[in-house]
Amino acid sequence: LMKFNPCLGECTHEGTHCEGCGRSHVEIAEMNSLVDGLVEFAGKMKYENAGDFADGVSHAVKYKLEEDHM
Repeated sequence: LMKFNPCLGECTHEGTHCEGCGRSHVEIAEMNSLVDGLVEFAGKMKYENAGDFADGVSHAVKYKLEEDHM
């Protein structure tokens, strides 16, 4: 298992890992791709309450992760 470290706004692009958050550049790129997909979907749906959409996604992810570990 590994612990998720959020972005600290001190991004570096040299080497294999960001010196700001410690995540690998591959992990960061994959997460950015997932987030871009969610933003594109929300735009396609023309949600006027984007914050509620983001909160709903967060709750769904947490629920599915907990469900997988039961």
